[in-house]
Amino acid sequence: MDYSTNDSKSTSKNKVVAVVGGGLTQSTLSQVGALNACYFAKRGFQVEVFESREDIRQAKIVKGRSINLALSHRGRQALKQVGMEDTIVSKGIPMHSRMIHSLNGTQSPIPYGKKGQYILSVDRANLNKELLSAAETYSTTKLNFAHKLLNWSTETGAMTFLRADGTKEEIQADLIVGCDGAFSAIRKQFLRQSRFNFSQTYIPHGYLELTMPPINGEFAMKPNYLHIWPRNTFMMIALPNLDKTFTCTLFMPFDEFENVTTGDQVIEFFQKYFPDTIPLIGADALKRDYFRLPAQAMVSVKCSPYHLSDKCVLMGDAAHAVVPFYGQGMNAGFEDCLVFNEIMDQLNEDFSAVLPEYTRVRVPDDHAIADLAMYNYVEMRSHVNSKWFLFRKYVDNTLHMIMPRTVIPLYTMVTFTRTRYHEAVKRWHWQDKVINQGLLCVAASVVGGSYLLVRYPPNMPNISIEQLWTRLQALKSPF
Repeated sequence: MDYSTNDSKSTSKNKVVAVVGGGLTQSTLSQVGALNACYFAKRGFQVEVFESREDIRQAKIVKGRSINLALSHRGRQALKQVGMEDTIVSKGIPMHSRMIHSLNGTQSPIPYGKKGQYILSVDRANLNKELLSAAETYSTTKLNFAHKLLNWSTETGAMTFLRADGTKEEIQADLIVGCDGAFSAIRKQFLRQSRFNFSQTYIPHGYLELTMPPINGEFAMKPNYLHIWPRNTFMMIALPNLDKTFTCTLFMPFDEFENVTTGDQVIEFFQKYFPDTIPLIGADALKRDYFRLPAQAMVSVKCSPYHLSDKCVLMGDAAHAVVPFYGQGMNAGFEDCLVFNEIMDQLNEDFSAVLPEYTRVRVPDDHAIADLAMYNYVEMRSHVNSKWFLFRKYVDNTLHMIMPRTVIPLYTMVTFTRTRYHEAVKRWHWQDKVINQGLLCVAASVVGGSYLLVRYPPNMPNISIEQLWTRLQALKSPF
């Protein structure tokens, strides 16, 4: 569906939008820049995309994180508006459930939602390539690689870039869109403004990536699951890839990583906590790959506002870096593009009105998903082992089936709807309180009723089974 109109195109075609950060960077949401380019170009703006690295489509070696991305409803809706949903989905692998691996080797699936609901494991590099190619199909889009932002003016929108050959380039833009990651160069100018709130939090856990190769040309484990090895204070997950490998990511406190310093210690550690993975990954590969790169840090970033006058706006990691434990980092970033586009429709592309409205709408939602991502790490590494957690999942899902509009599980709201993140959290707290009180009342009734039956047993007639059966049969007769 094309949101733009002839009037909007006539007013926007002379305006220049500079999207900073369109390539595969260390940030979770580098793809947001390329998607944004599609949105603005579709509206008829002149779009200049600037990326500090080389074109990933031409690079022989791709640097940065390879950790898979989990695409769900919000991200798919954002891709759909620029005609990219089918392309990306066709190269993803559906994951219908979490597959929990216990220490003794047993495996237990926990469905993500109702039958037919799933999230998609998508390759980060391929996604970025596809979105860059899509942006390039618009005649009004120009991709500028190897351009490092040195400075920009909050008053005029002028930007200075350093090119690969050492020369500088000056660019003037009507709107600057900062999509340049958790350590955004664009955001540095915001920090110099009064009343700009900013915080960043490093969690005490890092992550390390390992690869589980195919066995006899096939996946080493069941492919349509997100595999999790929860071990209370740490965990490992594995997501499937199109080449039949799994990308395994070990999340663990840094001091635990530092305690493992030799190949033999690696095998000893995996034998103790993940014994079923050793024959699947391979002992030699474990010894080698564990030390290939040091454990990487994870940071959560919050800031407000997301805009600076009518000249600049932040999206994706630049506005809200989140830890990866709810699978919503990319989806939230893509939804930023979709929400901005919807507000552009409502306010006729008037940047002076659109930017503050975008901040007003989006800040509470992005802060909410940042908090949920922190919470979900505890759930994934620890709560999934709890019988109470599994019981509550069952209760929530059952109530959702009986009353689909009244009771909606938090994960369903976040992953399979576009319910605003902060509203999903509010509803979750309300539902949790009501359901827990209901379970408490039921438990009290059962205990109280059992006590009364024991304390004051009813006077039962002295009757044989045969006589009781005869009476029951008589009750069924109409005569």
